[in-house]
Amino acid sequence: MTTRLAKWPQLARVSLIAPVTLFIAAVTMCLAAEPREATRLNVSSENLSLRNEVERAIAKGLTWLEKHQDPKGFWTTGDNPAVTALALVAFQGRPGRDANAALPEAVKKGYDYLLDCIQPDGGIYRKDMPNYNTAVSMMALLAASRAEYKPILVKARQFIIGLQSDFGEPGKADDLFDGGIGYGNRYKHSDMSNTLLALEALYYSKPLVEDETLVGARDLNWAAAIQFIQNCQNLPEHNQQKWVADDPQNKGGFVYYPGNSMAGETNLSSGRVALRSYGSISYAGLMSYIYAGLKPEDPRVKAVFDWLRSNYTLDENPGMGPQGLFFYFHTMAKALTLADVDQLDNADGKRIHWRKELALRLINLQKADGSWANDNGRWWEKEPALVTAYAVISLELIQRRL
Repeated sequence: MTTRLAKWPQLARVSLIAPVTLFIAAVTMCLAAEPREATRLNVSSENLSLRNEVERAIAKGLTWLEKHQDPKGFWTTGDNPAVTALALVAFQGRPGRDANAALPEAVKKGYDYLLDCIQPDGGIYRKDMPNYNTAVSMMALLAASRAEYKPILVKARQFIIGLQSDFGEPGKADDLFDGGIGYGNRYKHSDMSNTLLALEALYYSKPLVEDETLVGARDLNWAAAIQFIQNCQNLPEHNQQKWVADDPQNKGGFVYYPGNSMAGETNLSSGRVALRSYGSISYAGLMSYIYAGLKPEDPRVKAVFDWLRSNYTLDENPGMGPQGLFFYFHTMAKALTLADVDQLDNADGKRIHWRKELALRLINLQKADGSWANDNGRWWEKEPALVTAYAVISLELIQRRL
């Protein structure tokens, strides 16, 4: 695998008064300066053509979103602000956008709707899935880079920290679900998807609080978070649960939460029944490790890289087929950008320019009206606003490094 894994990019200090450098999706809150010229693909007529195609696809997607906003300011549903937040991140992340230019009316209405979802406890949600909605909404507020959002973000940050699971003895990681974060409300267990979103929001909002003494503020138990992430990885050297797979097809990848994989079970040659790793959640595991501070040389990080390299495909969400396909594309673009990976060498030794391949795949999947949607409805992926936001954010990340 061709990667630069000597060190991860570092989080830049953020000011909500100055414009934000948009770099990584879901957030697009700036990891580093402009990419080194040596890391770009050669500037050729083919590459210029692809850049133009990507730019056109982004523009068509944003135009579709602008035309399909509810008059009340949200996209898809007023009950879950996360969908609206993703659309707003897509608008904020367009490469070449003039940060001083007036925002489209749809963006202003979207932010007004998000602000209306703020609860007295600091969360940003309506009634359900408080972590999911708050974490994704934080990313949209961070991307806006407005000073007046800082108190909202600081309070939302504390709200998410308060959702971290601690089921056994307080302060001790003595339960498999300790350290992670779940949807909240009636969902009583942690999972990798919600843990990723929480860690992402905490990672990018950290500069807002690191120079201040906040009365009553607390930080996440990061050691416990790492333990939970590890508890979701098919890696017997670091996870001794009975379901952990040690076969080449699954070792290093991730499951949804301890004891549960959306990809189901597999029968090992030893006779044991293990859980299958799958693509989107393995990219979530990689990002979670990075946000939690693990180094590239850590064996847990290397193991998930190896699994992702060996299972690279754009035909499906590995292990899940068409289910969650666009979320898989979205997490791939975010994770490989975050890890500063330009090329992958797959299991057959083929060198993959993943940005070019993913860009072409998304362009070919875009509908004539500018939207995207999955024919498979798992995880809301028949909802065009959600999937269009996933696709646009992915293309924006790609465009910055073509």
